[in-house]
Amino acid sequence: MPLRPIISILFATFGSATVGFAQTPAAAAVEPAPVALDEAALDRSVNACDDFYAFACGGWIKNTVIPADKSGWSRGFYDIAKRNEEILRAALEKDAADPKAQGEHRQIGDFYAACMDEAKVETASPLTLKRRIETLSSIKDRRSLAVQVARAHLEGTNVLFSFGNTQDAKDSSLMIAGADQGGLGLPDRDYYLSQEPKKLEIRSLYLAYITEMLQLNGATPAAAAKDAKAIMKIELALAKGAMDRVERRDPLKVYHRLERKGLEKLAPTFDWTTYFDALGVPQVEAIDVAVPAFFVALEQLLKTTPAATLRTYLGWHLLARSAPMLPKRFVDAQFRFNSAAFTGQKEIEPRWKRCVAATTHALNHPTSKAYVETTFRGASKAQTQDMIKEIEVQFGETLQHLAWMDPTTHKEADAKLSTLVNQIGYPDVWRDYASLRVGRESYLANMLQSAVFEARFALNKIGRPVDRGEWGMPASMVNAYYDAENNKMVFPAGILQPPFFDLTAPVAVNYGGIGMVMGHELTHGFDDQGRKFDAKGNMRDWWTVNVAKEFEKGVDCLDRQYSSYTVIDGLHVNGKLTMGENIADQGGIRLTFGAWLRKTGGVGEDRTGFTPAQQLFVGYAQSWCTTQRPERQRALITMDPHSPPRFRVNGPLSNFDEFSKAFGCKAGDKMVPERRCKIW
Repeated sequence: MPLRPIISILFATFGSATVGFAQTPAAAAVEPAPVALDEAALDRSVNACDDFYAFACGGWIKNTVIPADKSGWSRGFYDIAKRNEEILRAALEKDAADPKAQGEHRQIGDFYAACMDEAKVETASPLTLKRRIETLSSIKDRRSLAVQVARAHLEGTNVLFSFGNTQDAKDSSLMIAGADQGGLGLPDRDYYLSQEPKKLEIRSLYLAYITEMLQLNGATPAAAAKDAKAIMKIELALAKGAMDRVERRDPLKVYHRLERKGLEKLAPTFDWTTYFDALGVPQVEAIDVAVPAFFVALEQLLKTTPAATLRTYLGWHLLARSAPMLPKRFVDAQFRFNSAAFTGQKEIEPRWKRCVAATTHALNHPTSKAYVETTFRGASKAQTQDMIKEIEVQFGETLQHLAWMDPTTHKEADAKLSTLVNQIGYPDVWRDYASLRVGRESYLANMLQSAVFEARFALNKIGRPVDRGEWGMPASMVNAYYDAENNKMVFPAGILQPPFFDLTAPVAVNYGGIGMVMGHELTHGFDDQGRKFDAKGNMRDWWTVNVAKEFEKGVDCLDRQYSSYTVIDGLHVNGKLTMGENIADQGGIRLTFGAWLRKTGGVGEDRTGFTPAQQLFVGYAQSWCTTQRPERQRALITMDPHSPPRFRVNGPLSNFDEFSKAFGCKAGDKMVPERRCKIW
């Protein structure tokens, strides 16, 4: 995957941080999928024209208890993910128990078995970490620091900054190197800089967490407390140099092709030559430096920080990154911190769930193959392809009738639409994992080797043409995305299931579910980020001045609308952070409704008392029925570019005349605001 992909993902999971052959229970039977249109999920005591989300999902929310090991639950995403998890568990346990398994089946079986072997995790993984941390004692000068930072990056450990491959935003046919901000232990710079009481509390929790983990790894209480403060000081300096999430949404602000000399000039204290040699890319020259100011801050940090303190900092990040693969005391300490700060989970996930997630992450394509063979039927792919074509035709119709778009801009938009690529279900070509060494001795060693395998694969792309057929998600993932630099949409098999898509469901319900997802992803190509890329995926301004001004009027309208929504504790949706997703939600529901209407003429059977048009809107809303713990809600306000599910439903529908018509809503109803926003 590119380092900083201009990719818009349908749903941000931000799942639990811990991912984990002893005796294991037999895999549970896979639960049946939810019906596509669920009467029990409704709350008919709510007026659909006042709060449609509560009307469509109120019954489900009242009757749903968040599992103790989850930070939230969703009728759509999590219900499907749970079934997918059980399917994968059965496949992994079968391979783990088969002494004759060969090739990829042997790899995924060994990886899963090593993860499940808690006795070996208690002994072998700490030895792996101990040997790795001992190598940090070599850090005495610029050269030795660069070697260790490179090794940490290859192993997937986030220290000092980020480095990898990225498409050249102005020449999307070429993969170049990318250097970016990084090195933080908390998930966002605002957790270091904000004076909000909850973020101050999280900083305090984080300091205590570092101290506890260092003690668990053998440090004395006094040494651990001292080192924790030194680590926080380094991370605070990095946070101060980082760009915030809203600014980073503008692709123009994170593109600076400075080349190798430009990066070396920003941070000359760091030994870049040794670093690139250690990474295995000694000849790298073309480098996009996303945030130059960050590397200026990094330079000041390196000039003033003793080698011993940098050793402590790197050691902490190696420990934190390794925690899910370490003995129970480390896993539990990490869970307690994440629960208190971000998730609110009451219990850690059972080990088998963590091990399924870990194996899927480490062996993406082999596990995806096993999943696809079990779940994805050919008819599903054919029908979803037909729906996408209908959605694309509808967007073409939309472009034809936009009063604010002139012929010059329309021609460019039409060219972008006509070259859009769709990938459905799973990759056409599977990657070869034969060179990845996996054993049953050390779970941590397996994970580190997997990270290096993936890093080498990514770094090897630098200087090469872009592989536009590559996938960025496992086929089992319940999600979808649009990639602006490749002008393509990807719909993994994992999401092509009820309630989003059901071969037996009414046509209208499928259009409300997966059809809206398709329209959402297509609209991302023309949201406030996607519109800055042309048909070839190059960052280029193809909008005439007046048309761009009209587009920005719609953006301003949506900003005001969504920023007015209160989530929890007086905290509001960040209208600017969520803008791209809000635009895509607005466009998605309009496109899918138009495509359905053109395909069916609005005709279909009534179900549970709903007309076909009403079924589409209820199907849409019920795909998003969600309940979340308060800690989770607060964290997502800071980190998630998506609005909360309630507003992903009520926001777009309150702007849509066809919804008001379907449910007989009138001026003055809450779902019919006086000011309505529309772009696409």
